[in-house]
Amino acid sequence: MLPFSHSPILPYLLWCLLLLTLASSNGVVAAAKPQVGSGYKLVSLAQLPNGGGLVGCLQVKQRTSTYGPDIPRLRLFVKHETRERVRVQITDADKQRWEVPYNLLPREPAPPVTGGRVTGAPFTAAEYPGEELVFTYGRDPFWFAVHRRSTRQSLFNTSAGALVFKDQYLEVSTALPKDAALYGLGENTQPGGIQLRPNDPYTIYTTDISAINLNTDLYGSHPVYMDLRSLGGRGVAHAVLLLNSNGMDVFYRGTSLTYKVIGGLLDFYFFAGPTPLAVVDQYTSMIGRPAPMPYWAFGFHQCRWGYKNLSVVEGVVEGYRNAQIPLDVIWNDDDHMDAAKDFTLDPVNYPRPKLLAFLDKIHAQGMKYIVLIDPGIAVNNSYGVYQRGMARDIFIKLDGQPYLAQVWPGPVYFPDFLNPNGVSWWIDEVRRFHDLVPVDGLWIDMNEASNFCTGKCTIPKKHQCPIPDSKTPWVCCLDCKNLTNTRWDEPPYKINASGQTARLGFNTIATSATHYNGILEYNAHSLYGFSQAMATHKALQGLQGKRPFILTRSTFVGSGAYAAHWTGDNKGTWENLRYSISTMLNFGIFGMPMVGADICGFYPSPTEELCNRWIELGAFYPFSRDHANFASPRQELYVWESVAKSARNALGMRYKLLPYLYTLNYQAHLTGAPVARPVFFSFPDFTPCYGLSTQFLLGAGVMVSPVLEEGATSVSATFPPGTWYNLFDPTKVVVSKGGGAPVRLDAPLHEINVHVYQGTVLPMQRGGVISKDARATPFTLVVAFPLGATQADAEGAVYVDDDERPEMVLAEGQATYARFHASVRGRAVTVRSEALMGSYSLREGLVIEKVTVLGLEGTGKDLAIRVDGADADAAVATSSPYFAAGGDAKLQGEEGEGVEDSRRSVSVEVGGLALPLGKSFTMTWNMQIEA
Repeated sequence: MLPFSHSPILPYLLWCLLLLTLASSNGVVAAAKPQVGSGYKLVSLAQLPNGGGLVGCLQVKQRTSTYGPDIPRLRLFVKHETRERVRVQITDADKQRWEVPYNLLPREPAPPVTGGRVTGAPFTAAEYPGEELVFTYGRDPFWFAVHRRSTRQSLFNTSAGALVFKDQYLEVSTALPKDAALYGLGENTQPGGIQLRPNDPYTIYTTDISAINLNTDLYGSHPVYMDLRSLGGRGVAHAVLLLNSNGMDVFYRGTSLTYKVIGGLLDFYFFAGPTPLAVVDQYTSMIGRPAPMPYWAFGFHQCRWGYKNLSVVEGVVEGYRNAQIPLDVIWNDDDHMDAAKDFTLDPVNYPRPKLLAFLDKIHAQGMKYIVLIDPGIAVNNSYGVYQRGMARDIFIKLDGQPYLAQVWPGPVYFPDFLNPNGVSWWIDEVRRFHDLVPVDGLWIDMNEASNFCTGKCTIPKKHQCPIPDSKTPWVCCLDCKNLTNTRWDEPPYKINASGQTARLGFNTIATSATHYNGILEYNAHSLYGFSQAMATHKALQGLQGKRPFILTRSTFVGSGAYAAHWTGDNKGTWENLRYSISTMLNFGIFGMPMVGADICGFYPSPTEELCNRWIELGAFYPFSRDHANFASPRQELYVWESVAKSARNALGMRYKLLPYLYTLNYQAHLTGAPVARPVFFSFPDFTPCYGLSTQFLLGAGVMVSPVLEEGATSVSATFPPGTWYNLFDPTKVVVSKGGGAPVRLDAPLHEINVHVYQGTVLPMQRGGVISKDARATPFTLVVAFPLGATQADAEGAVYVDDDERPEMVLAEGQATYARFHASVRGRAVTVRSEALMGSYSLREGLVIEKVTVLGLEGTGKDLAIRVDGADADAAVATSSPYFAAGGDAKLQGEEGEGVEDSRRSVSVEVGGLALPLGKSFTMTWNMQIEA
């Protein structure tokens, strides 16, 4: 036989290839691509009584076989559930399909499937309006759209593509305007920043794959996006949720977005906004408000996988105290466990008597202790946790037997948290462990669920598993074979799982395994971490009636109602430092505001400079924790003196801001408002911030602008229009005209730029090295007016409570909420406080010792104070009020814009006060310019 390169057939093949290439460029080959579906037609539509919505029947137009046969008849359900929310659900008309269980995510039920029968008044109108949103549709082929009632702006329109609905493949597309800015569709690490980029992959399926992998499905499943558009100079936002727990690919092409889902149903929720804050409020009102966090959770946390014995942990606490670096919580990864088994203690390295003595000591100081637990339960007949689980038959099964997997302890079974017995068993095990060790919170990890093996496995007979003293315990040592003989393990459409179209069961539970009542892992996979968080929250809440703290890796829609989140295994690199901001901001949109990344990186070793810059940024994550891998060199913040200096500076400011952060926690619990927010949340009309991913806001008016580049000693920052004051040095003032040009800010090694915006009244305290002490110190109110203002107002608030209570509600004797309002009219300045439920803060002795007003030149005179409507002599009898002027203003503006100001001072301080936080008061004075 001739070599292929010399074969006479080669010219013919090359000619065919050329023809194919030309045909492809003219769309011929594309047209020959197998048709996935031909769409449906609407054959009946009826309106249910008493505002029950619309119910319709869809009939397939022409059957196709790609990815399986079409479902012949579909049921359409549309309802305006609230003023701002409309639901559009499409499912099989003849039989019930899988959907997210209502006991996991409570919501209004849809009508039951009735075999295609539609009862009610026939509906023939062209559209179905609600108060804010309008549903429109076409009959043949069927399509639907949602638009705003007020402006007719289209939010979602499926008319350009055919609806496809098969048993294991659903497809629907919407058109988008080119200028729409999209956010969400996670969890993934987005190298391009927070704004979604066209043609990047967005696969949604919970996976244990390191966060260092870009554009890949990671630990969480959040099939929701926010859409922000600038219309006539006004930013208008809405959101779209596809409530579906099956795996999916979402293709965003800039002018279109296509869902390709491998099961379940199409259950869309549209949220009208029109502001980003309103969108998150509406979204979390449906999926569950974020869980309230205890006050101490906003302190600094230290963890390392590799604290091999209790003495090391004690040394870490001592190291922080000696370095005068704030520390509230010390964590153990799995080092405290006996052979990596959940709910156990290593009798040699973490002996219970010594651990209890250590906990007594740190608890007396106000510190807390948290440990890790994984879902995998070691298969070990002498292990009580395993024995009790087997007795109650609570493990996920394959072929009638508990599904065997491998994680850190070796062979494991996975509890089924969809099984009521599994939940009650878990609650009991948490109680037993808490009796053993009074931990202050729990860290649930590896709950995607992670598995070191793939397929159907058995315990090997020819070697040990786990392998004794293995240096690679994450390598599978079970005897396993791939499962390829079911349509669940090998579905007809392959999502881009793990970024490489991996098997759905790759390094997780086989998708043909079953949960309680025969629920397939194929359908429920992405709910595993969510269901475990719910069970863990219930367990902790029932222990001592305290507010639970749970940190979870795997999340789903609604997880924020039960747990906090960290962004998983990151690298100690400058790139990962930058990526952490976008991931954090995404989770605020997802309704999980308590979020942060591993400070200084999980692995490998960061440079000293990087760790400096990371603690400066990480000090302002909502959840602030240093966490490192056992193989990395030690990176506690006191290891390098330069890092310790940066930590004292940045964490020092964090601890002064704790009352502000805790108040944001309260507001998040009430309305879903993120603690850390994209800048566009406060400035939706300012289009230069739509893709801004290197800065962020804490609340409405505190801007964090970190250094994110090696060797940099300045930051190029973008500021929306107005006046911004540096919190570390308020004489450093940025005055932005809103042109979008960057402002160059000095940022030497130990400094981070944090600014407060005009119109803000910011509650602060003196700080400290532990939140228990810091929260008892007197308050300062920082009032920010526009620079040189003569007519301006500012507002703020503070919430204080006994954070031991599970609920975070304003109740007499348990919490106080104070609203602050400040105004300047000419030279007259007024600062008012309205205290609600003041008895709690009065009992705690909380007082305001100082008011610092920014933006006014000179100093004050003629101070008058009234408390609860009476002159305040008694209230300030133990104090000596005084005025003090601040330093000269150092103004900065946008590059290319000159800033001129001869102002001698930028602030006036009213000090020596002792105003009770729990009482309403009014302060007035007049400004004067001193020669």
